[in-house]
Amino acid sequence: WQHGLWRRYKYPKAVHIYTVVLLKKIVCCCISFGKSHIFCFKFHHTSIINMEPGFADRLKATMQKNYDSSPLHQTSPFSSPLHTPSSTSSQKLYYDRYIPSRASPSLVRKSLFGSAKKKMDSNKLKEVNSDPPKPETLAFETALRNELLGESISEISDPQMCSNNEMLKPSPLRENMFKYMSPCKVKDVTAPYSISPVSKSTSRMLLSPRRATRKIPKTPFKVLDAPDLQDDYYLNLLDWSSQNILAVGLGTAVYLWNASTCQVSKLCDLDEERNAITSVSWSEKGQYLAVGTHVGYVHLWDAASVKRTTVFNGHSARVGSLAWCNDVVCSGSRDNTILQWDFRLPAFPTKRLLGHVQEVCGLKWSPNNQHLASGGNDNKLFIWSHDSSSPLHCLSEHKAAVKALAWSPHQHGLLTSGGGTADRTVRFWNVLTGQCLQSVDTGSQVCNLAWSQSSTELVSTHGYSQNQINIWRYPSLLQVAKLTGHTTRVLYLAMSPDGQTIVTGAGDETLRFWNVFAKSKSFKKPSSPLDMVSYVR
Repeated sequence: WQHGLWRRYKYPKAVHIYTVVLLKKIVCCCISFGKSHIFCFKFHHTSIINMEPGFADRLKATMQKNYDSSPLHQTSPFSSPLHTPSSTSSQKLYYDRYIPSRASPSLVRKSLFGSAKKKMDSNKLKEVNSDPPKPETLAFETALRNELLGESISEISDPQMCSNNEMLKPSPLRENMFKYMSPCKVKDVTAPYSISPVSKSTSRMLLSPRRATRKIPKTPFKVLDAPDLQDDYYLNLLDWSSQNILAVGLGTAVYLWNASTCQVSKLCDLDEERNAITSVSWSEKGQYLAVGTHVGYVHLWDAASVKRTTVFNGHSARVGSLAWCNDVVCSGSRDNTILQWDFRLPAFPTKRLLGHVQEVCGLKWSPNNQHLASGGNDNKLFIWSHDSSSPLHCLSEHKAAVKALAWSPHQHGLLTSGGGTADRTVRFWNVLTGQCLQSVDTGSQVCNLAWSQSSTELVSTHGYSQNQINIWRYPSLLQVAKLTGHTTRVLYLAMSPDGQTIVTGAGDETLRFWNVFAKSKSFKKPSSPLDMVSYVR
């Protein structure tokens, strides 16, 4: 090796060939692929290749002539052509003999699946592609990971329940791809007598049952005209009763639309009183409808008999928000007050709540009727107890008016609130402690919020500047779908009794119906009190 002449042949793509000439015969050949892989082929004495006479002498003379001028005068597998060793001991020595880790499929993973994505900023919106990957694509990628990368993925997560990075969890990517290490043992070993061409994990993944993927339609299945629907952020002119009747305030009149028969009827018209409708809200049983007016009155109507039963007079400005709690209706007004009315005692309000310094534009009772949430134009969110006139919490993290409010039906004490144009965030609160659990920047004005009755998802409607409808998943705050169709701010939102359909209203004077959630499962009581097994959910 030391007495032989080394010759380097350069080829494209960093392929170099070295030959050892000893006693006028080629005895060894080395092939190098870009300093990464070296293959040595040694010719034994029985297969020594004869060379042309005089070739060794000409080769020696040529290399000796260019020895000083050529930077590659020391080219052998044991000394790097890119670096000449120095006499100083502090300087590092670089070699071209690198042995890659056979157990690390980093190069294959990078070429097939790409490198890891950058982390998203927590303050920015977390979005998921509205069109989740197809199950066939996920199955094919999983099979590639199992067969080529030696992983053991036996099941695929639901595309709608996690992000793209969480569907398939590969082994960690090694940064040093050329570090030597012993090959690891493969845990998933196929049975020796198996006729399957794939591994055991891939077979289990392919044979496992697939969960049906829920597809959210991007277009409304019904559109109704709503002339004179006011384009005002602080009003609440849409509500859906438990009897499947939709109430909408148009100008000075209130109309009822029966979702079962698709029949439209007029409940009342206050044109003679020159009084515009500013809010509507159904009672829990769907029998009575509370109607707030521009002059500060609250009318109570019996929908079945189409008669006005009571008029509450206590506000000095318009009533923009209403909320029911059993037989008590709460009204929020521009006069900064919240009044509680009992229709059995209509002469005076039973309670007066003071805290806001500007118009009250949002009111919602908790599912257990223990707490009342109120939002106002003063950027404040108040939490009230049903048995106290003093607020439990005053939350001031929002930077704009708080109109959108929604209580979670799945977790006790979880409240969701949304801010206006200057805020654009949706916040999640623990009302028991007053702590903000999470928040997400939606990028536009938040007008309404509503939770799904069958899953931990919620829908939000938006105004400036995108006028969209978003569906979120809690607690990951991933955007499941984005629906568009309205040309102006989506100011009004109501949900059907079965929790499957939502209706949205906007300043474009249209009502659009969307199928966004799965149908909630109804709980049926057993016919016999002795059948206790039926009570188990």
